[in-house]
Order: sequence, then C-alpha cells, then structure tokens
Amino acid sequence: MALPDKRMTEAEVVSELRSGMTIGIGGWGSRRKPMSLVREILRSDLTDLTVVSYGGPDIGLLCRAGKVRSAVYGFVSLDSIPLDPHFRAARQSGSVEVTELDEGMLLLGLQAAAWRVPFLPTRAGLGSDLPRLMPQFKTVVSPYPGPDGGEPEELLAMPALPLDAALIHMNRADQGGNGQYLNSDLYMDDLMAMAAEKCYMSCEQIIPTEEFPAHGSIHTQRISRLMTTGVVERAGAAHFTECPPDYARDEAFQREYAATAKSDEAWLEFKAKYLDVSEDEYQALTSGGAK
Repeated sequence: MALPDKRMTEAEVVSELRSGMTIGIGGWGSRRKPMSLVREILRSDLTDLTVVSYGGPDIGLLCRAGKVRSAVYGFVSLDSIPLDPHFRAARQSGSVEVTELDEGMLLLGLQAAAWRVPFLPTRAGLGSDLPRLMPQFKTVVSPYPGPDGGEPEELLAMPALPLDAALIHMNRADQGGNGQYLNSDLYMDDLMAMAAEKCYMSCEQIIPTEEFPAHGSIHTQRISRLMTTGVVERAGAAHFTECPPDYARDEAFQREYAATAKSDEAWLEFKAKYLDVSEDEYQALTSGGAK
C-alpha cells in the first residue's frame, strides 16, 4: 500500500494554526528545535499563543515577537547560554503568563494527554513551594496502601496538557509522516505528537521508508505516521539549534541572537536581517546547518 503524501511547506503548516491555540514545541533547550516552523510563526499574524516546551530559543523568539500569552515549561535555556535573555525579559516584566514545572511534571502532563487521562500521580513537586504558588495543582490520595503497608500516600495530581498542535523536528522522515531521530535522545517529541490534535514534523531529509535502517536502528524510528498531520523537508530547519549528526549548534549565531536582548535597536536590526525574510533567504544568509 502506497504511503499518503503528507508533504507541506512551513507556510502551509502555519496557515492551519490559529491565534489562541496551545502549541507544543519539541526538542530540548537549544537542541533539535523545529526552528523553521517557529520562524514561520514569527512571520505570521498569530498571537495569544500558549506554548508548551522544554524551552529554548523557540520560547525566547516568540515572547520577544509578542506571540505568547502563556508559557508552560520545565526550563528555558540556550544550553551554552544558561537562560534565554528574551524570555528572561518577558518573565521579569510579567508580559507573559507562566506555569513553571518540574521537568518530570511536564513529561507526565504530556503523557496524560497522550493517554487521554485527566491526570497522572507523581511525587514530583511535593515538598516544594509549587503547590503553594500554583494552587491549581491538586493532590490525590492513593487508593492503595503505602510503602510497607503503611498509610496511603498523598501524591500530586499532574493534570494532562492537551495540545491543539505540536511542532517537532526529526533528522529523517518519509513522505507519509514517519520520523527518525539520529542523535542520542528523542526528548519528549513522541509525547508532544501524541498529546496534540495535530502534529507537524519538519525534517532534514525525506527518504524512502525502506532506507530508514541504513540511517539508524529501528529504535530511532519513533515517530509514526499515525501521529503526524504533515511533514516539511528543510535542510537546516533546526538552525541555529543543534541537530546531530547533521550539524552542531551554531554557537556564533546563538551569541548574536542573545546579544539582541541588550537594546530594541539590536533586536530590530536582527529581526530585519534574519526574521523579516523568507526561510530560503534565512538559510542562504546563515548557511543553515552547513556551518
């Protein structure tokens, strides 16, 4: 049976998004982020977004551009630069609503949405100020005896984090929307995909399905076409974040990006040069992942 053809452009993906949506963005910090799709959102008129992410420059750029109403995250880091400066400015000014989660709580929120259950119990967050600062998080008492037959435990009930759409990036994909990662970690991209009503996947290269084994073991083929709505082929789509083994993080460009938080003039110059242009022009200016 022939695979369906789910190939799309970045513009076609973003045309299916709407202001006010809750959008999950895959990757981790400044690692394998679907940046060409993020840049397309920056070019659009989308606003009032809730962004769920193990955050990096995706959240930073979207906050600086005024696209974000609310951010749900385990952290927002550029890895080699500990904190995204544009997110930091938004957080300190209070211009975005935030839900700051333990990394494991965020995982369980996505897992609950993927499993279509309202919450999952966890010890994460207990003993911290999180329940005091965010009283929307409730606790539940286990229906089973505690350790060694003692009193049942009280656990935090991490609510599901259902997504209207997820954006993820893989190293390889086929035209039907199966995806393959080739570095050491899938991160939570599969959970993002399953927690979303629709999932759009960018990739470095679309290849025939039968060529997946030549690139990596079956364990790297973790994104099923049953999870995906569309697939975008774009070499360098994750730039300036890393996407090994295809390319490393563009540290020089990342420093240039971070420096734009120093003034409005620096941001506007960066925006005009790199963000107010087409993705083809961006890739030509930066050489994408070829650096």
